Amino acid sequence: MLTDIEIAQNCQLKHIDEIASGLGLERDDLEHYGKFKAKLPLEHNNKDKINRSNLILVTAITPTPAGEGKTTTSIGLADGLSRIGKKTTVVLREPSLGPVFGIKGGAAGGGYSQVVPMEDINLHFTGDFSAIEKANNLLAALIDNNIQSSTRSLGIDPRTVLWKRSMDMNDRALRKMVTALGGKSGGIPMETGFNITAASEVMAILCISKDFEDLKERLGNIYVGDTFDHTPVFARDLNAEGAMAALLKDAIKPNLVQTLEGTPAIIHGGPFANIAQGTNSIIATKMAMSLSDYVVTEAGFGADLGAEKFFNIKCRHAGISPKAVVIVATIRALKYHGGKPLADLKEEDLEAVVKGKENLRKHVENITRFGLPAVVCINRFESDTDAEISILKKACADCNVPFVESNGFTKGSEGTLDLAEEVVKATAKCESTFVPTYDLEDSPREKIEKVCQTVYGAKYVILSNKAKRQLHRFEELGFSRLPICIAKTQKSLSDDEKLLGRPKNFDINIREFEIAAGAGFLIPIAGNILRMPGLPPTPAAEGIDINNEGVISGLS
Repeated sequence: MLTDIEIAQNCQLKHIDEIASGLGLERDDLEHYGKFKAKLPLEHNNKDKINRSNLILVTAITPTPAGEGKTTTSIGLADGLSRIGKKTTVVLREPSLGPVFGIKGGAAGGGYSQVVPMEDINLHFTGDFSAIEKANNLLAALIDNNIQSSTRSLGIDPRTVLWKRSMDMNDRALRKMVTALGGKSGGIPMETGFNITAASEVMAILCISKDFEDLKERLGNIYVGDTFDHTPVFARDLNAEGAMAALLKDAIKPNLVQTLEGTPAIIHGGPFANIAQGTNSIIATKMAMSLSDYVVTEAGFGADLGAEKFFNIKCRHAGISPKAVVIVATIRALKYHGGKPLADLKEEDLEAVVKGKENLRKHVENITRFGLPAVVCINRFESDTDAEISILKKACADCNVPFVESNGFTKGSEGTLDLAEEVVKATAKCESTFVPTYDLEDSPREKIEKVCQTVYGAKYVILSNKAKRQLHRFEELGFSRLPICIAKTQKSLSDDEKLLGRPKNFDINIREFEIAAGAGFLIPIAGNILRMPGLPPTPAAEGIDINNEGVISGLS
């Protein structure tokens, strides 16, 4: 069997001008990055077309560490919709180098449902992540410089500075550190650390901004810390927003590429869903909706994370709502949640599938609570047996939700035609917009409790003393009406990754808060989740190579 990269390298790509032409765009509408990649200027948004477009969200049950194929399903579904005559665009997040070189691999899909050129997309692409990283770290440098200054100091108390540097790599050694060692010329020593770029507030701001003016305002609204007399300090007080926005002048523009079958793909922004809002930029989604009748997008990890944030943060802010939601389910995930060890997931185990189906049931219930039509996509793997698939189909029937087997990985659009037809039916049934989990007028505590109890199924929410102090300060600063973006493990509905399936009678422990005042949300951090991941014992990076002709291998 060919590897993902071999399939991609054997593909005959269309010139990006041909892809753009299918969307009604001219060559002059593009900013070319070679033959197969381009940036799209910001003016391609049309409110009337957005309102008529059919937005489809792809989410999943609680995943195994390797993921259940949401991106592959999104790409395959988009190709399937194109194949049945629907003008379609798929809109995805940009991959982070952390997972690429870590455990999950790239995020360009797989098999015959990929976006291409996949090596470029999975590596540096058009440089968006680098620009975000530089803008983030410019603010860190300006903060340190102001603290050091003897003539222009704002009087920032170094002990209160919340802003961290960022890097697009899994590196546990950078989580906590002391900077500015080396005496007077080295600055004022302070405890700080790094977030992975996908968790940076600059990433969140880029993905929620609507234009350059909005981008600059949001960057200026970043909360840095306090002065010694307890006055809040924002990035605008350091005159940082203009230079930061200048670094993002190209990064704010969405990237146009294609699937293996020539369906347009817009890829832009890359926040993780376990530690950030988990969806591509609003600009990219609205642009796709302006240019296509059907738009397929995905939200990271399970519906408890990506989908919840997609609705309560992204859709609320953007004024959009999906017409249908696809829930990706796999036999291996059901077995995992039924107690089957990771190493044995390829072995048939009907009892584990039966036990694990409660996780699927919970995610179906969550989407139903948002008031939207759902379709379960059974993403079939080679090791799945007919008996196991039969149990999963019965579980879907018991949940009163339509279900379709998908084989986009092995067959491309040919394997997703039934899914495409079912999704078209679902969009036609949609008669309302999504129902939010909470009101913005609710207190931060009430918002957290509603998400934890309604979406996760928790009993109580417990705030540490540190979290209570931080929340009190953020409420003093007037941030009470912001939505919330809970950072939580993706491996469980709870905040404990060992509680698999559908746990009950558990508590959610909020250990601390961060604030993304520029992006416009509070970040409660639950359990042991970290905003700078580490590499696994055997990193994927060890299997990636390039030969003398420049051909890359081992990237998936």
